[in-house]
Amino acid sequence: MSLEAFLKLVQFRTKLTSLFPFLIGCLFAYYRFHAFQPVNILIFFSSMLLFDLAATAINNYMDYRKATSDEYRRRENIIGQENIPEGRVVFMIISFVAVATALGIWLVVRTDLVVLLAGMVCFAIGILYSFGPIPLSRMPLGEIVSGVTEGFGVLFLTVYANAFDKGIANLIWQGWIVIIKADIWPLFEIGLVSVPCMFSIANVMLANNICDLDDDIKNKRFTLVYYIGKKYALWLFDSLYAASFAAILFAVLLHILPPALLLTVLTVIPVYKLVRQFNRVQSKSNTFVVALKSMVLMNSSVVLLLLVAVIF
Repeated sequence: MSLEAFLKLVQFRTKLTSLFPFLIGCLFAYYRFHAFQPVNILIFFSSMLLFDLAATAINNYMDYRKATSDEYRRRENIIGQENIPEGRVVFMIISFVAVATALGIWLVVRTDLVVLLAGMVCFAIGILYSFGPIPLSRMPLGEIVSGVTEGFGVLFLTVYANAFDKGIANLIWQGWIVIIKADIWPLFEIGLVSVPCMFSIANVMLANNICDLDDDIKNKRFTLVYYIGKKYALWLFDSLYAASFAAILFAVLLHILPPALLLTVLTVIPVYKLVRQFNRVQSKSNTFVVALKSMVLMNSSVVLLLLVAVIF
């Protein structure tokens, strides 16, 4: 397998969707809890990246196996395009998941059982997204699970890996009794800060499903777009960006985010122009990149401004 084929198999260019929640989580942990644990962060980032690569490879592999058309396998799926041996793909997936799991256990040892619980949920969703008799990707749940898992899950675990001893949450396991304690306000803060990540990541998945609607129907993938139609899918796409900017404003008003984040309004116009461009034409080869650009533009502004606030 060539490097180019590998990068396409794991869709490496889309890994920005996990990078932004990670960066925002690191900065917010330092800004809000004055906590930064570099070893924990390195362990978590490595585990997150490996599992993300594995989950994407599983998705491509299951699409290849479940495809009803040989033409689709050869024309659209990277495994068929590059004649990648299926055994090699399976070995790579198992290896990545195994190493990611080992790193996750190491992080649990360094922190506490909350990381184990949250990590198990994220791992399960990542695998069930593409694997099993009825994968989540073939149901109208893809946008929800991708947004919540990558947007909130990654950001929460990043914050918690840094600030696990700050009273955010605690899990006590005594025999057959499991007690979970949580401080609602910090969890609300983390949830609100994660909204732009959740919604913009969900929009990347939504844009992908809008562009792939016809091929998905042929391959019996009935995504959210199939049920609500392109018209309302585009309306949802626009609304999620509007709600993302509203969440940033709300977080600033509640003093959860610093006033510098108000400057994210400067990206409203360029994001609006990109969104309008996608509304006019939905093409995987030409305008899908617009969803990535708008996600990067909005979240990079949050990262930059939060970094400025942390420094000054």
